[in-house]
Amino acid sequence: MKLLAPLFCLVAAIGLVLAAPTAKKPRILFFSKSSGFEHSVISWKNGKPSHAEKVLSELGGKYGWDFEFSKDGSKFSKDYLAQFDAVFFYTTGNLLEEGTDKQPPMSAEGKQALFDFVKAGKGFIGTHSASDTFHTNNESKKGPDRYLNHGDQADSYVRFLGAEFIKHGAQQVAKNTVINPKFPGFEKVGAEYSFHEEWYSLKDFTSDIHVLSVMDAPAMKGDEYKRPAFPSTWARKEGNGRVWYTAMGHREDIWTNPVFQDILVGGIRWAVGEVQADVPANLKEVAPGAYTNPPYVEPKPAAPAKPKAK
Repeated sequence: MKLLAPLFCLVAAIGLVLAAPTAKKPRILFFSKSSGFEHSVISWKNGKPSHAEKVLSELGGKYGWDFEFSKDGSKFSKDYLAQFDAVFFYTTGNLLEEGTDKQPPMSAEGKQALFDFVKAGKGFIGTHSASDTFHTNNESKKGPDRYLNHGDQADSYVRFLGAEFIKHGAQQVAKNTVINPKFPGFEKVGAEYSFHEEWYSLKDFTSDIHVLSVMDAPAMKGDEYKRPAFPSTWARKEGNGRVWYTAMGHREDIWTNPVFQDILVGGIRWAVGEVQADVPANLKEVAPGAYTNPPYVEPKPAAPAKPKAK
C-alpha cells in the first residue's frame, strides 16, 4: 500500500498538468478602413483577403496571434474592443466619414473608445498611412500655414499616434538609423537599414515618443525631404497602454521583407504585452530637427480639360 502512494501522487500530478488551461492567444483587430486613399496592399479584391492580411495571418500562425480583419468602423465601442488585446491601424482619412471605400464610419464615441481601450492597458499598432488619418485642422488650409507644427496641440488621434503625414515624394531607397537596438524587433537589424519604399514626410510629433529609428531625410531626393532627419518608427505609452508606429508598409514587397517583418513582429509583441521595454521620451536628443518641416510647395494648378472632339 505504501508503494502505491507515490504512484497516486504521480498520476495526480500528471492529471493537473494535462488539465492546465493553455495560454490564451492575443487577439488583434486589424482595421483597414480607407476614408481617404486606399492602398493596394490592404484592398479587398473580389472579396479575397488583402496582401497585408495574408502576411499577418501567416505571422499570426507563427507567433500565436489571432487576427480579426475589418473595415467596419461602426463596430468601435467599449464592448466590441474589449475582446482584443491590441488594435492595428492601416487606415486613411477622417474615419468618422464613409469616404472612399464606402465602409461604415466610426462614431466620435467609437474614436474615444479606442483611446480609452489603449489607456486602460491595451495596445495599438500603426503602419504607414495610420499617420494619414484624422488630420489636424490646419490640413484644410491653403498656403504655408498647412505645414505649421502643432505638436502636442494637434488632433487627439495625432497626439495619440505620435505624428501625422504631410506628403511623400517619389519612391526611393532611404537610410534609417537605428536608435534603440535593444527594443524588440531591432536586435538583429544592425546599426541601420535601407529599403526602396514610399517614405512619408511627417510633422506634429508628440513630444513624449521614444524614437526607434530616424530617417536620413537630407540625403533623399525631393522637396518633401528638404529638412533635418526625423523619426520613422517609434513607441510611446498612452496611460497604461502601448502605442507603436512605423512609416513603412506601402509596398507589397516590404511586407515580405525579413527585416521589416522583424521590426513589425517586435512592435506587435511589445504592443500586446508579450515582451517588455522601457520607452522614455528621446525625440529632442536623437532627432532635434524633427519639428523643422520641409518648405511649402504650392500645388500645381490642374491641367485644363481638353475640348471634346466634335
